[in-house]
Amino acid sequence: MQRFRIGYVGFVPHPNFLATAAQDPALEIVHIPLEASTGEQIQALSSCHGYYVMAARDELPQPLHVHAELLGKLPNLLMAASYGAGYDPCNPEACTDAGVLLVNQAGGNAEGVAEHAVGMMLACLKRMPEAQASMIAGTARNRATLLGRELRGKVVGLVGFGHVGRRVAEIVKAAFGNRVLVCDPYLDAATIAAHGGEKVDFATLLRESDVVSIHCPLTPETRGMINAAAYAAMKKGVIFVTTARGSIHDEAALFEALESGQVASAGLDVWEVEPPPTDHPLLHHRAVIASQHTAGVTEESRANITKIAALAFSELAAGRMPPRIVNPEVKPRFVERYTAAFGKPPIG
Repeated sequence: MQRFRIGYVGFVPHPNFLATAAQDPALEIVHIPLEASTGEQIQALSSCHGYYVMAARDELPQPLHVHAELLGKLPNLLMAASYGAGYDPCNPEACTDAGVLLVNQAGGNAEGVAEHAVGMMLACLKRMPEAQASMIAGTARNRATLLGRELRGKVVGLVGFGHVGRRVAEIVKAAFGNRVLVCDPYLDAATIAAHGGEKVDFATLLRESDVVSIHCPLTPETRGMINAAAYAAMKKGVIFVTTARGSIHDEAALFEALESGQVASAGLDVWEVEPPPTDHPLLHHRAVIASQHTAGVTEESRANITKIAALAFSELAAGRMPPRIVNPEVKPRFVERYTAAFGKPPIG
């Protein structure tokens, strides 16, 4: 029996990937050292049917990003699977052109990310970053200067309403009774309402929300969408939170909005460069709570996303189409390539 070879570079996010894959005799896992030369890494990947790809773009060397140049050197590749819900190092159009399935792990870390987002909302409203900065600086005197606000009764605006956005809506409605506004052009009002949100356009969400939280993927459409004009259109004193992807929000414009008081406080888990440089102005702003793209880095989330990734590879090895395909338009070309490699087309 021809085994389905899966290559990964450096590390897997959780040992559950290897443990789950080990239960399927049809899978062969190929570890490619991060310290190997680029040529050696690509040579090892060239024999693989699957590529398990780091999801954070700054962790993976650029030559190993799944773009047209690399795909041209991987004649056997049938499927690239991201470590997480995001797939920044992968170009969906290039995968489609090459006849390669691109799969993510959407929903696998939704609980961890949603909890993180809500935690940042609470920390910002209660001015925890400012309180800590005051105590460290030795300027903490009058507690009334750190008068906070409560989440109950606030309008929460969610940009993007996938697995994470829906879980955030569920949490804030159940715990705090919030009105939840949702901007997601790919969902209709009935679907959004079924999960506790009200469908609005982008301008309305910015104008009416007390808290704006970002939950959309980074795409050409969303890159830079939270810019100076967007901050200016928000309520004065808004709380801004993002656990989505860096580059969706303009960092320099956010700093200016914080300085002016237009944005009261920000919770930032994602950055243009990860980790950001130690002298980044936002890291040192007293009204910012920062984390290093760790919203989904929980024991539970990582165990889950790695298990479902391994199971997706198992599905394909068994001749079935896997779930969570990012580029479904690739299927006709992919089926041709899969059939040529394994002698029969996949089901589904």
